[in-house]
Amino acid sequence: MSQLIAHPASPPVCIASVEARITGMTPNWLSLRWKVTPGGTLRLPPFAGRRRRDELWRTTCFELFVRPDGEEAYSEFNLSPSEAWAAYDFDSYRAGMHEREVDQAPVCSLRNGSSFTLFDAHIPAEAIPAGPSTIGLNAVLEEYCGTKSFWALAHPDPSSQPDPDFHDAACFAGRLAAPDGR
Repeated sequence: MSQLIAHPASPPVCIASVEARITGMTPNWLSLRWKVTPGGTLRLPPFAGRRRRDELWRTTCFELFVRPDGEEAYSEFNLSPSEAWAAYDFDSYRAGMHEREVDQAPVCSLRNGSSFTLFDAHIPAEAIPAGPSTIGLNAVLEEYCGTKSFWALAHPDPSSQPDPDFHDAACFAGRLAAPDGR
């Protein structure tokens, strides 16, 4: 698992660590897992069912950003413990946003224990941009006390970018191999 870093402008109160990783890639699914320690600290959105929904980042939400090598365009996937999800394409940094076509809804599940919370997401492989890519694994975590923290593999320099911004190129700090046959 890769350790995520909390943005210094919005530190957590109770959350000690967040880890994320790709757990598998098959011809049908890209599987991811986030681990939040300790467990039982998150304010979770109410159940919404597996449907597309905007503004999931306003509360606890897990995110994947994918930018194919050599391109300015990128995709964003928002995955909620409520089972709601969203997918967007951008032509370049925060420009040209539009919904990404996804024929089959992602499958999300959360297991909340006292030691840690696990969030698993399975995104249809056909929805992931083709080719090797840089990725951002991120999380917006709202704690029971109302504090929101923003976690990423990396953040831009806070002296030049004082607020969290998962769209910034610095946050694309991971790698995703090209799926077989794509």
